[in-house]
Amino acid sequence: MTYSLTPRNEGNLPALSAPPLIRLDAYVAEDGSTVVNGHLLEMGGTRPPNEAILDAIAMFARTLRAPVAATVIDRTVQQVARLRVYPDGSSRTIADEEDLPPGRERTAAEEESFPPLARVERIIEHAQRQELHAAFVLASALREHLTLRRGAEDELSLEARAIEAYLAYQRGDYMLSTVLALTVARIRCRTDLNRAAPEVARATAAWQRLDDEGQVATRGQELLHMWEHLSTGGVLLEPSHQAMAKAVRSRLGRGGRSVPAAPAATPALTSGQEPVAPEDKPLKPTRRGLSRFTRWPGRSTESS
Repeated sequence: MTYSLTPRNEGNLPALSAPPLIRLDAYVAEDGSTVVNGHLLEMGGTRPPNEAILDAIAMFARTLRAPVAATVIDRTVQQVARLRVYPDGSSRTIADEEDLPPGRERTAAEEESFPPLARVERIIEHAQRQELHAAFVLASALREHLTLRRGAEDELSLEARAIEAYLAYQRGDYMLSTVLALTVARIRCRTDLNRAAPEVARATAAWQRLDDEGQVATRGQELLHMWEHLSTGGVLLEPSHQAMAKAVRSRLGRGGRSVPAAPAATPALTSGQEPVAPEDKPLKPTRRGLSRFTRWPGRSTESS
């Protein structure tokens, strides 16, 4: 990644001079694991994720002595929520069109306060301690928010997805690892052919661990087309990559399925109409007054 570390104070709090309504981010995984600004929250007892998120964001508001904005991706309900949280602990949800206006300056300010590279460092620390679940959830949160802000083809979004794919592989979830790595490879094949071969190789390594024959055939056909695309483009130079391409064709052939030659223009590599990351589950937009993220003044669980 090309980002460099920027100074940050204890606890990864934004500087007191941060612009008003700097947007924070939170993420709730499908299993309920909860992340706020790159930190996995400890969920004691049966504390709901929405309460933990509101308490954490209210802490930032009190530190800044000003309201803060927040974007919450909640995969338990497939929804993205936009919040305003105030120093007194109260909060309200807003509709998408009421959210802070997008733009490079605001994105840069938000990422300066909570730099993506600092989050990657934390993910690596968890992985090195073999805390693979924590590392994977943090990587998923980072990828989801970067994709929401910048799009799936953005360089930082791609790096986060590649990290997520690697961690899925380390956890033994080879299907998810294959899907994530294939998306990175698909985008690289279309946008930066010179950097595509290592990504196709990573996707192939995960695919080789699949057992489901239907998935082997479907994913394998796309991999084969990618390898042929790289060969046609003159960038399939590494002997190890050439061996992987042959291994894909051989495995598909052993499965008793015909292996057609790659077409001149494969839809997965060239189409502008298809979703860039079709496996990303779509998020429902927020609406005003979403009850689970609405608090009246003085209702902060943390302060009480």
